Parts: sequence; C-alpha cells; structure tokens
Amino acid sequence: MRWRVPQDTPAGRGALELLRERFPALADPAATPLSERFAAGEIVDAEGRSWAAEDPAVPGAELWFHRELRPEEVPEVELAVLHRDEHLLVIDKPHDIATMPRGAHILASALVRLRRATGIQSLVPLHRLDRRTAGVLAFGIRAEERSAYQQLFARREVDKAYEAVVAPAPSSSLPRCPGQRCLLRDRLVTQRGALTTQVLAGEPNAETELEVLAADAAGMLRIRLRPRTGRTHQLRAQLAARGAPILGEDLYWPPQRARPSADLWPEDLSLQLLARRLAFVDPLTAERREFRSAQELSAASRTLGR
Repeated sequence: MRWRVPQDTPAGRGALELLRERFPALADPAATPLSERFAAGEIVDAEGRSWAAEDPAVPGAELWFHRELRPEEVPEVELAVLHRDEHLLVIDKPHDIATMPRGAHILASALVRLRRATGIQSLVPLHRLDRRTAGVLAFGIRAEERSAYQQLFARREVDKAYEAVVAPAPSSSLPRCPGQRCLLRDRLVTQRGALTTQVLAGEPNAETELEVLAADAAGMLRIRLRPRTGRTHQLRAQLAARGAPILGEDLYWPPQRARPSADLWPEDLSLQLLARRLAFVDPLTAERREFRSAQELSAASRTLGR
C-alpha cells in the first residue's frame, strides 16, 4: 500500500515515526517490528528506493509497503464452478465467504482463492455478494473486457433473483400468501464506517420486487427477491425495515424481538439469503447467459417446501 506524507507535516520527522503514527496497527506486538522492516528494505519510495527509519519524510513524499497478514483460517469449502470460458468465471459461492479481501478475510476470500487456484491474476468480480450471502457470483477474466461487463450492472441490464427465508412480525407489511407480490421502495443510506444501512425518509433510491413462494404454519415465508438497484445490504435492510428480517440475520434483527426456536435457528445457521439466478446478454458475444445456484436454504428445506 502507498502513503503520501501530508503537506502540513512538520519538517525533520523521521519516516518510521510518521508511519507508526499514521498506522498504529504496524506497532502490533504480533507484527514484525517496524524498525526491522525498514532495515530489511521493505519500506520504499515511489522509485523503489529503500527508506531508512531515520530519514526525514518531507511533505508529499511517498512510502510504499506491504500489509502483513494475520494468521487466517481458510475453510475447506469448495468453490463450485458453474461456468468458465475465456471471458467469464462463475461460481456458486458458499455462505460466509467474502467476495473481496477485506478486514480479517483475505486469503479466505473468493477472489484470492480463485486467483491462487486458477493462476489468473487479472480475475476481478463483476459484482459483489455480502460475505454472509451465498449464490451466483461472476468474475471477469480479461482486464480489457471488465468495463463492458460492469456497465451491464451499472445500466441495470442484469436480471438478478434471490431467495430468502424471512420471519415477519405480526405487524409486518409484507404479503403472506404464496403468489402475492409487492414492490419495496426505500431511501437507503450507508454512512462511512457504519456496519448497517439505514432506511430513511426521502426520495427512494432502492427498489426490489418481492414474491411470496411459500408460507408455513409458524408464519415463516420463503420469498423471491429481484432487486432493481444495487445498494449496500439492500435486501437485508428493506426486509428488516418492514418487520421481516431474514432468518440467521446478525446485523438487522431487532434487538427487542425474540429469535425463532432453535430448530429453525440453530447457533450455526447461515444467513438465509441466496443469489439464485444471474442472467444477461453478453456484451462481447451477444449470447444469452443464465447461471443458477444449485444450493438450497437450510431453513427452507425444513418447513417451506424445499
């Protein structure tokens, strides 16, 4: 990663001192001492020349260094490939696998695992799924083709369908009978650094089509969701705002509401949200592409006809 010394930095301060002040995590006892990294020539400038720890870092100077990775458990979970050709690699992502490296999920992320498994370093996700969401995830293989595919998502020319199992409260506004449909329209706002997305008053910027697929005697619903927009945590936030959080929810379950019984919600229950289908007209070949997940939601298999 690269860090540029701010313009208001007082003259004469050493590179090690400034770097440690800007990135306190570099002084973590579990990390290699920063002085040793300087001595080994691991901290370099924009031209690749090594910094010494005591070198004065003038405003505008650049310090480049690699982030050290903490020990990370990489689950032995198969990344099932649904499709691969010279343009696309599509997988059926399991629950609790991050799409991109982030936070504590680096080596276990789908992108890093696939790059290592295939040797394709240009591989890039064309869209994203939350770590806790399973299902169809598409990657572009060639860097020069990436924009053409990503523009499909930006122009909303990709047909995306999800399935979820939700637990509506008695006061929930969701329809309850199989075959019923509705349109969810909200204004969603995600503050920088926040873990959750808020539903606020104002002009809607998020739309999702909802259809009830099945209902059980306990009031649980299996639903199909077709988002017309792609906001952060869009489906999770919209459903929770209507009193119908997704089963297995950790961020959007109302704190004052009791969880369902243990037979529906065991401790290790994954978020019951699945990207079932992804379809579009390929911008390079003009052929119709459609990819479907082979996974099933565990809660749905118990009581909702799966």
